Amino acid sequence: MNSTTRLKLSVMMFLQYFVWGTWYVTMGTYLLQTLQFSGQQSGLAYGTTALAAMVSPFFVGMIADRFFATEKILATLHLVGAGLLLYVSTLTEFGSFYTVLLTYTLCFMPTLALTNSLSFHQMKDPGKEFPGIRVLGTIGWIVAGVAISTLGAEAVALQFRVGAVASAVLGLFCFTLPHTPPAKLGHKVQLRDIVGLDALQLMKEKSFAIFVLGSFLVCIPLQFYYAFTNPFLNELGMTNTAGIQSLGQVSEIAFMLVMPLFFVRLGVKNMLLVGMAAWAARYVLFAFGDTGPGLWMLYAGILLHGICYDFFFVTGQIYVDKKAPIQTRAAAQGFIAFVTLGVGMFIGSYLSGIIVDAYKTPAGHDWYSVWLIPAAMALGVLVLFAIFFNYREERKAERA
Repeated sequence: MNSTTRLKLSVMMFLQYFVWGTWYVTMGTYLLQTLQFSGQQSGLAYGTTALAAMVSPFFVGMIADRFFATEKILATLHLVGAGLLLYVSTLTEFGSFYTVLLTYTLCFMPTLALTNSLSFHQMKDPGKEFPGIRVLGTIGWIVAGVAISTLGAEAVALQFRVGAVASAVLGLFCFTLPHTPPAKLGHKVQLRDIVGLDALQLMKEKSFAIFVLGSFLVCIPLQFYYAFTNPFLNELGMTNTAGIQSLGQVSEIAFMLVMPLFFVRLGVKNMLLVGMAAWAARYVLFAFGDTGPGLWMLYAGILLHGICYDFFFVTGQIYVDKKAPIQTRAAAQGFIAFVTLGVGMFIGSYLSGIIVDAYKTPAGHDWYSVWLIPAAMALGVLVLFAIFFNYREERKAERA
């Protein structure tokens, strides 16, 4: 891959996650404080990305992979998305806000897979070349958080307008990307390929089925963090909260770099358990943290993001890649994404909103009680996973 292509792909990744980072972190504060939406409504708004994650495999598999060049469909989706995101910034009634936001996420979520596939198409060795480009996405997310904090846009509609401008820029930039023809042009559309039905064969193995169930269950309490951390920190009186939360992505990069060392020492099962334990610990730290002597707990909870995300999600992806036969690996990864980022996160979005509403007080919310609930949920899944998931036995069987 030449330097020009590398630069273009890096800019694409930076803008891709910059767009998402402009509104996803801080939307909860805007909805709860400015628009006075309920916790349940805010949770449903965050659930739009999960619904879109469930639908996007159909879009990518039936349309993007078969009829259009990837760079052109990326350009179209981001340009349409820019208009939708700008429209979202003008809406103050929940029904219309939710409908337009859902329409926007249906445009945006497929672009996550499409930017990856476009990048892979240009690479001779994705294993070596992709991480250096994908990390620009995380940096883009960090810069977006800092920008929104600097602009004082956490509780106002400006966050969506910044995202809309960035989406328009990205849409136009996509026309300059290397030509990437449809991956399955002329291939017959099969439902089993689109939804990853071939991956269901792996569910016959007890440990893999437990992995899928555990991943699904732990994604339910995970959504508490994504939807309500920013309004929680703002209610406590912290400033520059979006910028502070971006420290989580800095941690993500740091732990990604040292993950190979942990794999050697801990192995897959222990990595997953550490990741789950980190989620439970994060919520406990949030429950007991404050802006006084307990301020370190809030920062610690945010900085745990590297362990929470890398040790759970990335390790899980690696486990699936190891378990699935080469011909069904893509289907297996799509199936896991559907179960976790789709179904699990959607249920978590809905449930977290109900719980936040249940602990609403005249002064804001009883966050101590709110955070202990996902902490207990994550801990419960951790215990079940520790007892029933056994990767070591599988490795012995493979050697035999």
